[in-house]
Amino acid sequence: MSETDDTIFGRIIRRELPADIVYEDDELIAFRDIAPQAPVHVLFVPKVRVPTLDDLTPEQAPIIGRLALAAANYAREQGFARDGYRIVMNCNDNGGQTVFQIHLHLLAGAPLGGFGEGR
Repeated sequence: MSETDDTIFGRIIRRELPADIVYEDDELIAFRDIAPQAPVHVLFVPKVRVPTLDDLTPEQAPIIGRLALAAANYAREQGFARDGYRIVMNCNDNGGQTVFQIHLHLLAGAPLGGFGEGR
């Protein structure tokens, strides 16, 4: 993460802001969302600076796999994987992205209707 990165996620990674961190390794960090949209709402964020999915280079593609695997592992460890969960990535303004550092939302803990229901 660049020292000039001033997103809220960069500040959490550098421990300038508090967060309820549930997972961390050398490449990513995960913490509970401060405005949860489900009983379980955890954000998985890479420590390398990539503003949007559109900015991801082919060389950085493994980042997405690491985020997804970390989320799936967390779901299994917490015991809700079998019941089901949703992972979401937003891209740019119309896609709902509000923090311009790629991140994956893990949502679980209740039936999640809406988009894609029944598919």
